Amino acid sequence: MTIPSAPTPLPAPLADRDVVIIGGGSGIGLEVARRAVASGARVVIGGRSAGKLEEAAKSLGEQVRWGVVDTTDQDSLAAFFDSIDRIDHLFTPAASYQVGPMRELTDSEAESPFVSKFWGQYHAVKHATAKLTSHASVVLMSGAASVRPPAAAPAYVACNAAIEGLGRGLAVELAPVRVNVVSPGTIDGNLWAQRPAHIRQASFAQYERDALLRRPGTESEIADAVLFLFTNTFMTGSTLYPDGGYALR
Repeated sequence: MTIPSAPTPLPAPLADRDVVIIGGGSGIGLEVARRAVASGARVVIGGRSAGKLEEAAKSLGEQVRWGVVDTTDQDSLAAFFDSIDRIDHLFTPAASYQVGPMRELTDSEAESPFVSKFWGQYHAVKHATAKLTSHASVVLMSGAASVRPPAAAPAYVACNAAIEGLGRGLAVELAPVRVNVVSPGTIDGNLWAQRPAHIRQASFAQYERDALLRRPGTESEIADAVLFLFTNTFMTGSTLYPDGGYALR
């Protein structure tokens, strides 16, 4: 009787690929970086805090290097991408903004999601295009508020919807480079850990009532969605909603 040989192991999905994550020093970006390294990628993480980036890179190992970059400053973006030879996968979750009702925010505060989250990602992709390989993918970060506003925050809602439209538009312009959007719900992770406990608890309780799965998500669950968009070579122009069914209620 002939005993069949063991199947040849498949290569790691990101083996020998170059991944760039702006916002990779913490939160979802850092979790994506961990998974990319584990899958065999070389990773560059960017952000505004040199100390945070250096600490993150040390925790991730020799396959990771870092650079300071501010997505609201195009000179900073140009310098960051000048230091990179090629990009197979780009993820851009970095953003800093204020959220609230139109009648309470100043115009500057209301514009901040667009300045940082929309134009920041737009300009990051613009400066990255010369380094994207022909089989590259880009994943933008939106949020499930785009399709179900959780409270009075119209500029923030509109910004997330605009990012999802941006993903579709860039998919058309940059093809065969693939461009997709990940649009999470409320996530129990780094971002919410920085907010006051009473606000965090109230928001989580509301999300548990609103989402079909009755809980906030985790950073690892969103990172899984990003890795899927990196590696599924027939996905482009799409938005994924890892939101526990929040958008369906």
